[in-house]
Amino acid sequence: MEFTRKTWNENQKQLRELFKKESTFEESIVLFMDQHAGVHASEVSGLEGRTFEDELWEDLNDTSFRKGQNKKGRTVAYGMWHSARIEDITMNLLVAGEEQVIDQENWKERINSSIYDTGNALDSEGILNFSESIDIQSLRGYRNAVGKKTRKIVASLDYKDLKVKVLESGLIKIMELGAVANHEEALWLLDFWGKKTVAGILLMPATRHHFVHINESMEAKKKG
Repeated sequence: MEFTRKTWNENQKQLRELFKKESTFEESIVLFMDQHAGVHASEVSGLEGRTFEDELWEDLNDTSFRKGQNKKGRTVAYGMWHSARIEDITMNLLVAGEEQVIDQENWKERINSSIYDTGNALDSEGILNFSESIDIQSLRGYRNAVGKKTRKIVASLDYKDLKVKVLESGLIKIMELGAVANHEEALWLLDFWGKKTVAGILLMPATRHHFVHINESMEAKKKG
């Protein structure tokens, strides 16, 4: 399967509609898996074609990864960490009620990240400082692990699960763990996520959020 940004966007609109009806539930899960595959490395889904994330990593040098910044001051290192952390947090703590991937197999230490949270509170200079120490291969490994875990969670869902609001206990756990920084630039996420159903989380952030940050990261890659 080959993806274009136009068809991915069109499919995302269709996915939103499919989630609304029990009669199209199975079709919606198939389409979700396709959309999710497109915004992760091909090895996450076993896809033979090139994905948007595959395209990002191609010919990406160390300088572009760490120092290239898009118009918002975000680097590739930041975009890939930020979007992976948010998928990890929302799918595991708010949907499945399970442990985050980052808390398994020493991912934070392996990535050599200076932060545990999503990075929303970092300014442009903070993003550059954060990006200096990141281990690229470990970050890629973490993203893959997060993506694979999400696919397992979604494969286990029933139609009725899509209508359920996210777990209140998960929102509390996020703050206890420090997965979202206690800062005005980050705390809005709790309110945003807290209003969503499981279907809403699958649409944003599990798919569209990655699409946004891959596009931003492509801009940063070119600037680098």
